[in-house]
Amino acid sequence: MTQSDDPTEIPAQYDAGSTEHALYQEWEKAGVFRANPAESARTGGKRAPYVLVMPPPNVTAKLHVGHGLNNTVQDVLVRWRRMAGDDALWVPGTDHAGIATQNVVEKQLAAEEGKTRDDLGRAAFVERVRTFADATRGDILEQLRVIGSSADWSRTAYTFSPALSQAVREVFVRLYDDGLIYRGHRVIHWCSRCLTSLSDEEAEFEDEGGSLFTVRYPLADDPRQFIDVATTRPETLPGDVAVAVHPEDERYAAFIGRNLKHPVNGLLVPVIADEYVEREFGTGALKITPAHDANDFEVGKRHQLPMPVIFSADGHLQNDAADGLQRTPAGIVGLDRHAARIEIKKLLKSSGALVEIKQHSHAVRHCYRCATVVEPRLSDQWFVKMAPLAKPALEAFHDGRIRILPERHEAVYAQWMENIRDWNISRQIWWGHRIPVWKCEACGFEKAYREDPSQCEKCGKSKLAQDPDVLDTWFSSWLWPFSTLGWPEATPDLKAFYPTDVLVTAPEILFFWVARMIMAGFYCMGEAPFHTVYLHGTVRDMDHRKMSKSLGNGIDPLVVVEKFGADALRYTLMQGMGLGVDVMLDPADLEKSFAPGRNFATKLWNIGRFLLMQVGTEPVTPFAALDRKSFRSADNWILHRLSDAVAKCDAALGPARPPSEIGTVGVWPHAQRQSGMRLDEYAEAARRFVWNELADWYVEACKARLMEAGPDREIARSILVHTFDQALRLLHPVMPFITEALWRKLPGYTSGTLIATAQWPAREAFALGDNQFGVLQEAIQAIRQQRSDYAIPPAQMLTAHLSGPAALTAFVREERLLFSRLARCEIAEGAAPAGAAAHSVLPSGLQLVLPLLGVVDLEKEVAKIKNELNGLEKQLGALRGRLSNEKFTAKAPPEIVEAERDKEREWAARAELLQAKVKELGA
Repeated sequence: MTQSDDPTEIPAQYDAGSTEHALYQEWEKAGVFRANPAESARTGGKRAPYVLVMPPPNVTAKLHVGHGLNNTVQDVLVRWRRMAGDDALWVPGTDHAGIATQNVVEKQLAAEEGKTRDDLGRAAFVERVRTFADATRGDILEQLRVIGSSADWSRTAYTFSPALSQAVREVFVRLYDDGLIYRGHRVIHWCSRCLTSLSDEEAEFEDEGGSLFTVRYPLADDPRQFIDVATTRPETLPGDVAVAVHPEDERYAAFIGRNLKHPVNGLLVPVIADEYVEREFGTGALKITPAHDANDFEVGKRHQLPMPVIFSADGHLQNDAADGLQRTPAGIVGLDRHAARIEIKKLLKSSGALVEIKQHSHAVRHCYRCATVVEPRLSDQWFVKMAPLAKPALEAFHDGRIRILPERHEAVYAQWMENIRDWNISRQIWWGHRIPVWKCEACGFEKAYREDPSQCEKCGKSKLAQDPDVLDTWFSSWLWPFSTLGWPEATPDLKAFYPTDVLVTAPEILFFWVARMIMAGFYCMGEAPFHTVYLHGTVRDMDHRKMSKSLGNGIDPLVVVEKFGADALRYTLMQGMGLGVDVMLDPADLEKSFAPGRNFATKLWNIGRFLLMQVGTEPVTPFAALDRKSFRSADNWILHRLSDAVAKCDAALGPARPPSEIGTVGVWPHAQRQSGMRLDEYAEAARRFVWNELADWYVEACKARLMEAGPDREIARSILVHTFDQALRLLHPVMPFITEALWRKLPGYTSGTLIATAQWPAREAFALGDNQFGVLQEAIQAIRQQRSDYAIPPAQMLTAHLSGPAALTAFVREERLLFSRLARCEIAEGAAPAGAAAHSVLPSGLQLVLPLLGVVDLEKEVAKIKNELNGLEKQLGALRGRLSNEKFTAKAPPEIVEAERDKEREWAARAELLQAKVKELGA
């Protein structure tokens, strides 16, 4: 370390920049982050395993503050369990991110060289992407170190590494051989920008304003009769092959089986009857375009309709060569689909077929990577049958083996799994795992292989062609919890560390990734990959927009670390993160956004510096060696508060694993399904103890004791060191650097030891006894409250009269110097004089009377209070009138009525307090 290696010297200010990097290197050198499979209870060791797998960041770009939040949550958990004695493993890694990474490199190639991937060719382009990905991976891993991530870097994984690629091939072949992977000819989501298919989850809905076109289809043999059809996509009209009506719709009964004349190309289209049509929707008639609408595709299959593809891969209008008909007018062929919409609108107007156009808002799917409007398009793709895989994953959720936090996401998970659709896994891009299926060009034999075949196993010829498509990125990352541990090989890591414990991720990939990992876990390993899914909130700006590079509202975590230190970043994120609550930060004002963490880090350093200066440098009696019979009330009080803080931190972090035998995934009892993972409550409990209780109260209470030699001084010194040591341990998971730096300044520190591997505090119940110090604390707070109520300046010395139980009054008088210093108030002798005074009656029975004559302007104070009281009584009268109105209480929602009653109780209590104050002031 560059910041004072002398444990007795504590600089006035903490220098994060010169401390954090050196400390991290020490941790890595000492092997703090490395787990040992031989020590795991699953392999005969004595330590319970605790395992997290890092959601692998995409190698498209450096990390943003959302990654900072996600990885800080994981780091808090793994540091906690490491200190608790578990064989803790946090597996890091990155994702090759097929479509996203290819998009980035294609854009770079176009901007820098004016070239496309086709100009380079597949092999050269893939190598270009590989070089980019390797460089970005290194940057990402270094960023994770900078923010303090205590991952086991010796086990760093990558979805495109040879080992994980082998796992991808293995699971593909197993699914293929089990009949769960098949090639299907169906309508899929197609991105005309990325030139690839997308899964349902990758084609995201966005509400858009548009138009609803009503188009007239006349009967071919009697143009006076017609059917009007409404559509939002007139550019798809050339692909129409039928008009469908409900078989029981009397309006169209006479049309069924007859032909209509197509309003754009003049071809004949039949009227068919299908129960899919909703009679009440629109005109009750639907145009059927089987190649460009998933529902129309199903109708087309039932009625054996032709399925012409009238959009090219890049979204231009065409005629389907296999169809052989001129469905798209010559003037429209070759136009982009958006330009074609305009031209078809003109054609419809000129022919009189356009009945009307209405404004219409509807949900439109967009590519999740480039935001291009997705085109439903008929094509050949590879699919996974999901229903058989979903069954055990859904059962595990229902029977309590898997819990999802926050609970509002449980119904979403269940609904998606119950209505799951087959997964389109093939992508028409170049960056990714090639589909391991080969087809013999000589005899047509096709098969999936674990190793590249050299010849056809059926005819013996070597004319083999591998499928050109690559696999969806998620097909590699759904294996993440076990492929990173060596699967399909039976490695020591796999035996020791699977299943893992908690998955920490964002709610938007509950479908993309989480659910699929659970399914893969059951299929490949026979059990769920984790017992808890924690879906944290999203980092947003002050306008509630999700932070992103495209919006320009992101925050670089490294900038924050450089300005304020990693601990400030981490603490700010944790203290603002309730269970599933979004974290709000202002990218335009980092000083304000990260003030909570920066201020607390500064305060913690100052507390440590002041406390250790008070304790001195001479040896301190070990806490365990103290005679507890000699403890004073303040000692018992702070030790009781420490015990409470440990309990609160443990409860907030939650059970490490469900109650079960080590090595198995147990069942979560209903009472514990929503327990733990309250990281904000953990951070606040630890902060409150060290700041509000240890520093604000106990250190102050010990000042006089530390001035005089003797046993009482040694007790105070020992307890100060012990409680600060325990406070630093509680804070270490969230603020690892500054706690490590302060911990080694403690008297008795042993060189080479690290707080990162120190024992997590154990709760030890300390009886409060008479709790006299707690009463003294309440008395000081009562005087402070009176100061606030009557706007008495903090520096003005007051005088209070004390009465009540003899033991308590004697104790307060004994501690009059502390009382005077903290309350700025002297304890007066004798009874309180008559006249205006503020009265405080504590729960213990202790009474404080604070004379106000000469302290406040009584006339002005009474006028102010009466003015507030008059206004409050008017509001209270109106509120009570509303609550006595039976029409209001009968018709208003129950929650509104109850809220009004709560308000009445609150206002009535305030009015009673104000009346008491007026009386206190003698008016």
